[in-house]
Amino acid sequence: MQEKWIILNKKGDFEGMAKELSLDPLTARILANRDVRDVAAARAYLQGTLADLPDPALLRDAEKAASLLADALRAGQKIAVASDYDVDGVFAGQILKESLEALGASVKVFAPDRVTEGYGINRRIVDDAATFGAGLIVTCDNGIAAEDAVAYAKEQGLAVVVTDHHEVPEKDGVYSLPPADAVIDPKRPDCGYPYAGICGAVVALKLAQLLCRKLGRDETALLREMMPYAAVATVADLMELREENRIIVREGLESLPGCRNQGLQAMMRELGLTDKKLTPYHIGFIIGPCFNAAGRLETADLAQELLGEKNAARATGIAARLIELNKKRQNLTEEGAAAADLLVQEMAADKVLVLHLPDLHESIAGIVAGRIKEKYNRPALVVTGRGDACKGSARSIAAYPLFEKMKECADLFTRFGGHALAAGFSLLEENIDILRRKMNENSHLTDEDLCPIIKLDAAMPPEYASAERIREWDSLGPFGNGFERPLFGRSNLTVSRITVLGQKRNALRLRFEGESGRNFEGIWFGDVTVWENFLRTHYGEKAFTMLERSQMKVKMALAYQPMLHEYGGLTGIQFQIRHFQAVT
Repeated sequence: MQEKWIILNKKGDFEGMAKELSLDPLTARILANRDVRDVAAARAYLQGTLADLPDPALLRDAEKAASLLADALRAGQKIAVASDYDVDGVFAGQILKESLEALGASVKVFAPDRVTEGYGINRRIVDDAATFGAGLIVTCDNGIAAEDAVAYAKEQGLAVVVTDHHEVPEKDGVYSLPPADAVIDPKRPDCGYPYAGICGAVVALKLAQLLCRKLGRDETALLREMMPYAAVATVADLMELREENRIIVREGLESLPGCRNQGLQAMMRELGLTDKKLTPYHIGFIIGPCFNAAGRLETADLAQELLGEKNAARATGIAARLIELNKKRQNLTEEGAAAADLLVQEMAADKVLVLHLPDLHESIAGIVAGRIKEKYNRPALVVTGRGDACKGSARSIAAYPLFEKMKECADLFTRFGGHALAAGFSLLEENIDILRRKMNENSHLTDEDLCPIIKLDAAMPPEYASAERIREWDSLGPFGNGFERPLFGRSNLTVSRITVLGQKRNALRLRFEGESGRNFEGIWFGDVTVWENFLRTHYGEKAFTMLERSQMKVKMALAYQPMLHEYGGLTGIQFQIRHFQAVT
């Protein structure tokens, strides 16, 4: 299905931003398209520092929680940290462990087993904390929905502090908090914190910061020390790079290469990132998946062990093990995605894809569902297992409120939870086909809903992209979820030559002409077969070969991101092609 390209045109004080901050007018429009619409907001986005982060005391119950921790420290109590198995949970646990140990506490981190126990604190963790001799449990990146486990901990005589960032459960229209001594969650309706979009690790850091303040320690030094952890967690947990998250990620990326953690240093060395200028891409697609692989294929203990390792040689060994686990996870994902693709071909008419892959490792069901959702722009539910032990993960598109639609089929699930774009569930194998039928009968999705929307910042001609302007656009980073790199598009461009790159034919170089007749270089990454099929369909059976030989020219619409690249000591401009269409 052909994409629908739209040009963003959000309102904003373009002239004011451009004049006051010495910006190109198009740069001001790019900011406005990301809801940064006046000079004050633009200055905060571009020039914010750690001093501009909101006061942690604004979090509901944070003062109470800090007092409980301070009392535990003074009493010499051991403290248990109940983390989670993903990157956010692992780094949140490390923040609490290091912070509390620096203040003199005896601390141990406990995480659930993803496959056998599922998400969050549970009774086993409470029992292990009691055996450790803890007098207080602090959760991180979980706990807001753990009413049973928290109540059990209280029954065992432990104090409980919950730190989380997930949605607060609702029962009959009333928000329900776990029976902890303090519950910190920026999504509490009564919280009052200025930005609810922070990750679990940042919530944990806010508590540690407030505890330092309460005990007269240097909270600014703590913030700087923990910024790499907070940045990795923020990006890996797909938090939007807005508000304070921008400061955290920018500061964290700058300090990550010099951080004192031997585990992180070993991971960066083993991944070949030591001399790279780190961006959110390196965290989200290279570093983060390696830490996540432990919780997916083994347990999160291995990732926590790496972060706690002080010996460089041992850290290198653990990092290598995590990288190998991630390679195994990647292979399993590729096999799973290919198997899912075959199933999709059998249900081409379905607007909601319910795919049963009984032998798929359940920990990668969500990744496979995401792959299918992205490829076909349709909601995808991937189910693993057999009999009464089937589990699934789902990913959705903006037009399909996943959790609400799952509630319409609640009787088919043994358990389910999530939100509009992602969910997890369990059900009997006999209900899978019934679920597929019901979700498609009640989808109400139209062909237009399934048409991918590509949002362009402007219909910018390639001639406008000078080296100076590209450097200015690059300065708007960090780019990532919720604050994407600028994307421009132009119709009526002339492609005059293509060159296939790579042994795997996974890249394409283009020469194309602007409307002025000036030539530009473009680069496209992906399966070249996509271009072969496109050119054959729209420009003739021999179009691909003829363009390889510069024997023809075709008019096209290209969506691109201009980049600077170094070659032979010279700086040039290259357009990274993201999308393309035929011109009718």
